[in-house]
Amino acid sequence: MGGFNLDHLEAVRFYLFGDVKFLHLLILLMGLDIITGIAKAIKDQNLWSRKSLFGYARKVLVLVVVILANVIDQILDLNGMVAYATVLFYIANEGLSITENLAQVGVLVPQNIAEKLKHIETGKTLPEEVREEFTTKEGDDK
Repeated sequence: MGGFNLDHLEAVRFYLFGDVKFLHLLILLMGLDIITGIAKAIKDQNLWSRKSLFGYARKVLVLVVVILANVIDQILDLNGMVAYATVLFYIANEGLSITENLAQVGVLVPQNIAEKLKHIETGKTLPEEVREEFTTKEGDDK
């Protein structure tokens, strides 16, 4: 009477994210990536681009993948191994993205990291890279 029961919300949280380790760190890094991405967009005078909108959508989809990994863990009774590996992968990805954004804004990044980023950056979108890969393969077969 008069009280609001939050037990059902706890059950939803468990089934969506379970006891996924480092999930808070991933969410923090996602926020930092958004902030550094906005700083980069301001510097490049490209703040209202579609790229940023797709970036935000990707963040939501990463959480969907983490939820899926958690469900797989629970179904296969793997004690969180799949979700843990998934979160660690995305933590590394977010860290790389933050570092790349900082370097492009002009923040001093350690030399060895900056050199590695130069090798990683291709300047092409994934569909362009895939299209180029397939056209190159077809051209080699002829």
